[in-house]
Order: sequence, then C-alpha cells, then structure tokens
Amino acid sequence: MAAQDIATALRRLESVFRRRPGAGVHNDAAATAHWESGTRVITHHANGKQVLTDMPVEFGGSGDQVSPGWLLRAGFASCTATCIGMAAAAEGIELQSLEVQAHSRSDTRGVLGLTDADGEPVYAGPRDMQMVVKVSASGIDPHRLRALIEKSYRNSPVVCAVQDAVPVTLQIDIEAR
Repeated sequence: MAAQDIATALRRLESVFRRRPGAGVHNDAAATAHWESGTRVITHHANGKQVLTDMPVEFGGSGDQVSPGWLLRAGFASCTATCIGMAAAAEGIELQSLEVQAHSRSDTRGVLGLTDADGEPVYAGPRDMQMVVKVSASGIDPHRLRALIEKSYRNSPVVCAVQDAVPVTLQIDIEAR
C-alpha cells in the first residue's frame, strides 16, 4: 500500500475513534499453539496462517525452526517498524530505508528452573532488550526523524505490552482421556 493510502486510512480511523472512542477497543486475534511433538509447536492465527517453532538442539529440539523467544524479538522489531512506517506515511515522509533490530540477553538456566548460587530462581525471561533502528529519509531533518521514531516506539503495542508488564492470567482446562 502506498504511503498516501496509509495516511488516508489512518486519518479515517482517527476520525472514527475521536467520535466513538469505544470503537477502538476490540479483542485481538488469538494465537493458538498446538504441540506437535518433542519441542516442536505449530501456532495458528484465525486467518489460517501458521508459524512453526522448535527449540535449539541443546534443548532437544531440531534447531531447524525459530524459537518462541526469537518470535518475541521478531514481534518487537516488526511492530516497531510497522509503527514507524505508519507514522512516516501519516506525516508525508518518504522513507528510503528502515531496519529495526531487537536484541536481548537471557540466562538459559531460567528455562530449566535452576537457581542461582544464592538459591533464588534464575529469571526465565530476557534480562534486557535493545532496539536498534536504522533509517534514511531524504531531506528530513534528523531531529524530526528521531522524534517520529521515539513516538512510534512508545506507540508500539508489542513494546508497550512488555514494558508495561501487562498482567497475564492463566486458565487451565484438563481434558479427561
């Protein structure tokens, strides 16, 4: 879709949501994961798309697919890039290039439920994450571009979900077999 088409769509959405704020609240499409075997999982989207994950060989997986942790980083990078692209289109900025990298550092001991030397459980999630944005746009003041990227980053739903530690509830349904 062309930048002008994106800008028009965003203005239309903004107009609707300003008149009817409740129209912006919706249930997101569920991600439904089905265990295939071993450490292999297929996750389905309601539209029929699917993603196959597997763990690295060190965890007993095949290592031939991306890991669930990589999908988290991919979500960070992809969502942020999408938000930057939409904001640029809305402001009439033609991007020449845009690359977003998401890096993290984790302690694998946490996945195994191990404890540290002090007996405390090792945190299973990433200890930190870093985003690197590389962008070019001819004739655009670097300060304006930086402000657009920072605002887009703050508006990225995936980034917000993790930074703001969205509460997660767990429901367990055990099927009788």
